[in-house]
This record gives sequence, C-alpha cells and structure tokens, in this order.
Amino acid sequence: TGGGLLENIPRILPENVSVEIKRGTWNELPIFSVMQKLGNVEDAEMFRAFNMGVGMILICAEEDKQFVQNNLGECFEIGRVVKGNKKISIN
Repeated sequence: TGGGLLENIPRILPENVSVEIKRGTWNELPIFSVMQKLGNVEDAEMFRAFNMGVGMILICAEEDKQFVQNNLGECFEIGRVVKGNKKISIN
C-alpha cells in the first residue's frame, strides 16, 4: 500500500480522531539515523519509506491495553488516539 506510518494509519481512523506518536518509545535501529544523515532525508520521508523500524501498528481501546501487552510478547506503546481529523503527528 505504501505510505508507511504517515499515510497508512489515517486509512483506518474514523473522521473525528487523529494519532499522536511519541518518537523514542520503541527501539529505533541506528541504521535509520545513518541512512537519514547520508541521504539527507527528511523525518517525514523516513517514516513514509521505512516506518523507522516499527513493524506493525495495533490500535486498541485503553481498557484492552494490558491484555494486548500481556499476549503479544514484545510490543511498545508508541502513541495515542486523540480528537482530530485523521492526522498523524510525531513528536
């Protein structure tokens, strides 16, 4: 489908919410910063092309978070769903 985190996540969101992703909440491999620096690539393009090492996104209700974390093995809480208009912000 292309588009990485920035374009794929909005495809599954209802019209009245957005997602805030907090960078540094997952193990970002050093290769991404090397590629970004050598290629002079913007952050947004790195997230579109490489997802910055995030393999899969699962969005769940707050009350299901503990169940998901207990049953998925290694996973990271990287953001939250907020009121908005289908936008992704990375801070």
